[in-house]
Order: sequence, then structure tokens, then C-alpha cells
Amino acid sequence: VQLQASGGGLVQAGGSLRLSCAASERTFSAYIRGWFRQAPGKEREFVAAHTRSGISTYYADSVKGRFTISRDNAKNTVYLQMSSLKPEDTAVYYCAAGPPLSYSGSYYQHRSYDYWGQGTQVTVSS
Repeated sequence: VQLQASGGGLVQAGGSLRLSCAASERTFSAYIRGWFRQAPGKEREFVAAHTRSGISTYYADSVKGRFTISRDNAKNTVYLQMSSLKPEDTAVYYCAAGPPLSYSGSYYQHRSYDYWGQGTQVTVSS
């Protein structure tokens, strides 16, 4: 599965952005989907994910209540709606996909995901 992330950009603190991640295959709906981010000099960290069905969602504590993951199966696309952005949200954001998981804690681990997009830069100015 090839993933193409887009939608990043420069935004002022308090603003919003919506990231998109388009998949190359219709079977994308059979995978779990997630978003990670990596700031300069820091390790890649989990942001959000949802199950194959999209019913259950997982968020990092730092983005709960501000970010929302969603999907459009007809478009083979997963989204990350980001609101109330903060300068500390500045990072390269990566979308990812992987096989269904049986343990909820695994959604937070980057090793659970087999496919990665190229990343899209999000910069939040203060």
C-alpha cells in the first residue's frame, strides 16, 4: 500500500489544518490507520489512530480534544483534523497503516504499522 500525505502548511497558533492521507489501494479499509509526528531532534511520536472499522479511536494525551482522526473509505483516505494548534505541534506528520491489532496498546507503537507515507510539514507560529 502506498500512502500520500498532504495538507500541511504554516498556521498561526490557535488555527486549524486538515491533513489527508490517500492510499493507493481499495483494501486500505482493511487496515488500521494512524498518524505520527516527528519534530526536529525528537523521536517519532504517536498522534492518533483508529481501528479497521473506524469505530474505536486512540489519541495521544497532548492532542486529545483538539485533533480528530476520520476516514472516507470511498476515497481510500484518512484525515487528521487539527484545531487549536500550538507551536509544540510543529512537526512532520506521517500517516501509517497496518494489519488489525488485538491489543489496544499496540496502536500507539510505530512498529505496529507496515506502511508509511512520506510526511507533510506542519508549522505553527506563535
